[in-house]
Amino acid sequence: LQCANISILEPNLCHEAHPGHISDRMLCAGHWDGGGVPCQGDPGGPLVCNGALAGVVSGGSEPCSRPQGPGVYTSVCHYLDWIRKTMEDN
Repeated sequence: LQCANISILEPNLCHEAHPGHISDRMLCAGHWDGGGVPCQGDPGGPLVCNGALAGVVSGGSEPCSRPQGPGVYTSVCHYLDWIRKTMEDN
């Protein structure tokens, strides 16, 4: 298990790095100059911000950690209602 201190990037940078592949339910994080991004085997891993789950790894760039190739995460906040309902129902 590894840990990296990275930043959540502005949506315009996310769209620039991954044109046509980013929805409003996704976010990008990493270092714009490369490094600290998910790689093979990381999908499903957490993106934690101030102790709270902010995202779940869904993809990244090939090769891993290339400049201007931030990691792509599913944004958890868009699914909070579904998560809460599922937890209540089960």
